[in-house]
Amino acid sequence: MTFCRTLTQLLLTGTIAVASAAHAAGITVHDARNRDVTVADFARTVSIGGAITEILYALGLESRLVGVDTTSLYPAAALHDKPNVGYMRQISAEGVLGLNPTLILAIQGSGPRETMEVLETAKVPLVLVPETFTEDGLIEKIKLVGHAMGVDARAECLSTAVGADLAQLRALRTKVTKPVRVMFVMSLQNGRAMVAGHKTAADEIIQLAGAANAVEDYDGYKIIGDEAIVAAKPDVVLSIERGKESLQADAVYTHPGFALTQVAANKSFITMDGLYLLGFGPRTASAARDLSVKLYPALADGGAFKSALSAANCRQ
Repeated sequence: MTFCRTLTQLLLTGTIAVASAAHAAGITVHDARNRDVTVADFARTVSIGGAITEILYALGLESRLVGVDTTSLYPAAALHDKPNVGYMRQISAEGVLGLNPTLILAIQGSGPRETMEVLETAKVPLVLVPETFTEDGLIEKIKLVGHAMGVDARAECLSTAVGADLAQLRALRTKVTKPVRVMFVMSLQNGRAMVAGHKTAADEIIQLAGAANAVEDYDGYKIIGDEAIVAAKPDVVLSIERGKESLQADAVYTHPGFALTQVAANKSFITMDGLYLLGFGPRTASAARDLSVKLYPALADGGAFKSALSAANCRQ
């Protein structure tokens, strides 16, 4: 009996030693720059990007966060409790490095370029998280963040829950018989609309909701004139809530271009929280479902969306 107990203790000690050695060797993360980054310490992490912060909280890792950016609006505790390093596209290298981080997780597209170059040359590991606006891209984002933080099992739990929600969403889309044409309008600048084309978060969320992007002939964001608006034949205008800068329904309905479309005729204007709608974090399937029901009210009668995410506990 004593021999067995001693053997068990040796095996346990050996297992712990192997795990400790693996941690000491660091975790390798292949990031958006097509580079391998070695992460040896994630105790003091700075998160740049609202979706990254949301994932970290969903994984129960908020105690490791020493700083977040201004897009980290969910959960509200993030900006309330953590130091703010500024807007993700206007980050100050001094502000980030001044927090003495051991790891920086930044969403692809963070900037400016000069700041990112400084952070890349610093001795702190910088992991650039890919921003791919697809279902697979969302799942991979969760797994990469979890891997970088050394919690692959939690990340698998979270990605499984998000995947289940996306599957529910796909089933919901099969009930759409005639997709409505949605134009995402970020703003009206001097009477001209800045709208979203393909390869944008807005384009993908529109498709996830079972609708069609009314803008069909270019990628990214572009300012278009009245004739282009009329030619696109939008049924609905979609926008995001931006405080005082939020687009207002009346401004759309009285706009010379939109006034000649079904948008004004049917008073079809939808606005939603920006991070929820376009963040491509864990709640994306729920956001697309909410948008779908706004576009197709009849779908609300098909039963409640039972989010696997809300039922999952991936924090430990």
